[in-house]
Amino acid sequence: MIALFHTGAAKIPPTLLPRVRQALCSHRLLCFLQGCGSTLNRKLASHGFGASMAAMSSFPPQRYHYFLVLDFEATCDKPQIHPQEIIEFPILKLNGRTMEIESTFHMYVQPVVHPQLTPFCTELTGIIQGMVDGQPNLQQVLERVDEWMAKEGLLDPSVKSIFVTCGDWDLKVMLPGQCQYLGLPVADYFKQWINLKKAYSFAMGSWPKNGLLDMNKGLNLQHIGRPHSGIDDCKNIANIMKTLAHRGFIFKQTSKPF
Repeated sequence: MIALFHTGAAKIPPTLLPRVRQALCSHRLLCFLQGCGSTLNRKLASHGFGASMAAMSSFPPQRYHYFLVLDFEATCDKPQIHPQEIIEFPILKLNGRTMEIESTFHMYVQPVVHPQLTPFCTELTGIIQGMVDGQPNLQQVLERVDEWMAKEGLLDPSVKSIFVTCGDWDLKVMLPGQCQYLGLPVADYFKQWINLKKAYSFAMGSWPKNGLLDMNKGLNLQHIGRPHSGIDDCKNIANIMKTLAHRGFIFKQTSKPF
């Protein structure tokens, strides 16, 4: 249209000139608006919003700014050993607007009561002795977690976050039980969580007896990594949460106050 106007204006009948001018103005206005949109998108991207704008439009507003996906692996055997001790401590920081992973905390933990992993434990979790030998103990790892929480802005009172686990065992049994055994305090942020099994049952109307495997199957999702790898289980939890959020599910705390 621009080329036509500049190269052939003399051949355009006078009666058509107003329409040509109107079309040209509309074209210029469209280009201007597109340019503004690009500039806006660049500015949003510079503040961490750009890539998520499309995703935000497809998610309902969640009650939390961040979801902290957690899945422990612990010492184990048949028959079960006591006390069990956490040997893998992973957390994924999931953005509540986009349901994308923003940050990862992942450490292996040196067990102190039963420092030698059993063959059953290694076969189940994939964690070998060399992965825990020389690693920080639970007290030291909990200190690192608190430092990571502070660095990520999760301790700011204005930021709403909550842990998410596949079941109640991690934060109702495992962590408080080991902390009690070792005489360690349990931080308040570990005392409320979302049990993904309960959330899934509310959303889908059925209880996932086999945990992540049933939830992935029910949502037609591929399982990520190996079962009973803490970090891989976290990735599966995050993927299930994102899928449920896409379907309009609003996540709520399921644990009862301590």
